[in-house]
Amino acid sequence: MRTRLKAVLGLFTAAALCLTAPQSTAAAPAAAGQTRTPGAEAHAAEDPAYTVLVFSKTAGFRHSSIDDGIAALRDLGTANNFSVVATEDAQAFTTGNLARYKAVVFLSTTGDVLNAAQQTAFEQYVQGGGGYVGVHAAADTEYDWPFYEGLAGALFHSHPAVQTATVEVEDRAHDATAHLGGTWQRTDEWYNYRTNPRTTAHVLASLDETSYSGGNMSGDHPIAWCKDYQGGRAFYTGGGHTDESYAEPAFRRHLLGGIRWAAGMTEADCRPETGYTPLFDGSSASGWSQAGPGGFTLADGTLTSHGGLGMLWYSAEEFTGDYSLKLDWRTAGDDNSGVFIGFPSSDDPWSAVNNGYEIQIDATDAPERTTGAVYGFQSADLTVRDAALNPPGEWNTYELRVTGERLEIFLNGRKINDFTNTDPARSLRQGHIGIQNHGDGDEVSFRDIRIKQGDGQQPSPRSGEVKGVNGKCLDVDGAQTADGTKVQLWTCNGTGAQKWTVGADGTLRALGKCLDVSGGGSADGTKVQLWTCNGTGAQQWAPQADGTVRNPRSAKCLDASGGTWNDGTPVHLWTCHTGPNQKWTLP
Repeated sequence: MRTRLKAVLGLFTAAALCLTAPQSTAAAPAAAGQTRTPGAEAHAAEDPAYTVLVFSKTAGFRHSSIDDGIAALRDLGTANNFSVVATEDAQAFTTGNLARYKAVVFLSTTGDVLNAAQQTAFEQYVQGGGGYVGVHAAADTEYDWPFYEGLAGALFHSHPAVQTATVEVEDRAHDATAHLGGTWQRTDEWYNYRTNPRTTAHVLASLDETSYSGGNMSGDHPIAWCKDYQGGRAFYTGGGHTDESYAEPAFRRHLLGGIRWAAGMTEADCRPETGYTPLFDGSSASGWSQAGPGGFTLADGTLTSHGGLGMLWYSAEEFTGDYSLKLDWRTAGDDNSGVFIGFPSSDDPWSAVNNGYEIQIDATDAPERTTGAVYGFQSADLTVRDAALNPPGEWNTYELRVTGERLEIFLNGRKINDFTNTDPARSLRQGHIGIQNHGDGDEVSFRDIRIKQGDGQQPSPRSGEVKGVNGKCLDVDGAQTADGTKVQLWTCNGTGAQKWTVGADGTLRALGKCLDVSGGGSADGTKVQLWTCNGTGAQQWAPQADGTVRNPRSAKCLDASGGTWNDGTPVHLWTCHTGPNQKWTLP
């Protein structure tokens, strides 16, 4: 919303939804498996130039499709501004050489393909922010390397014969799946996996085990997923066994999206996601009502705004208590919309403006009225927002997490705003939700609106920078992972050495290890270091309302030593005093 000047709204019918024929600006339905997102290839072609390493060494079964896969990836690179270096020489896995690549593709590798030194180099590459793309038999690789199992997400168990199956697309915002319909019919060799990756990765697509023979994962069968892993990005797809796969436009676009995301060319929410209930799943707008003029066109499982100023709101239920609301959105250009929460039942869209809160969608307005802002109340962290935001024509994902009267706003998995309601006339914890159609010329689309309710829900792990005094970041010295590695202040640089995960178990984790009080000590000046996670009180950290982070076992605080706080300043344990060197902002 760009203005709070209240228009005079004439009489209108509060229709459930304007299910008109798609306008010229709306995407028309397409057959399953066809590309549906206008401009997706064009955006990929506008990426800055980068290089990808394609690794296809095999120490077990060798797929005949590897050559077709390499050719397809080269074609994709030519069309989308990245270069491909293909090799089966494991000596390419050195620290210096890997630094050349934005992502490394394991293309149907099998067996034990890297020695210990090469594994260490690749671990450091990922921990430094590198990208991994696993294709098909990449899950049939390095069974005795725990780091790789975590990176890939799951390892191969078995497979039935090649056959056609129904792929259920769970996430239509990620660049690897946004071009697909809700289901995708294709023929491949469908792997069963030793474990289910759903709790550690974000599932993009899964198999309908009733649509083919030989699935053994009890009806929950992920087949493509993404995850943030120890500072890097990991994408895996189970497709790609057959030679024909690499000639399929939809599968090639699927691979392109995985590479773009792993290489950091596009953003997505790749945190694990379970327990959400759909409010709009693309099939119908049942339970929704239109307030005010204009409306939304429903096509291709997508709601696209037209006219206004109005609002489509979920009239079937008022939400109370704590909840997490997620939804995917896309602008066509410099367009305006927003998501409303916490407003009373009303057919007047201005009731939501005056009684609730709007989380804005508009990348070019003033700070308190731009994307990620609580409209008119609080700007997003614009630096973090800009790094997380995909451009017009590409999908974004919001999570709006309400805890009491606190609203945390996540864009593509990164927290960009943290707002607390202090107005006694408003409440974040009670009210309806809605999406805005702002006016003529503002075309914003929405997909997959879902909610998780309950005071007892476990929040998704939060990952990002831990910022301290002088705006510097909590940093692992040299991105090293040896037990006892120094933890320090350093200028924020976006590397894996500064990416911390706030665990539900009270830990702060980076590079696969925990922030630890040396020896479980309690004396002022005790070293705080990186150490293998062990579940002890020395690795428990409790953020306080005053901005400090306390170790409950010692009742002392995480403290940046000294009084100058330059790059390299170590952190240690100290008696809590709430000074600037004990104030921390967590993800």
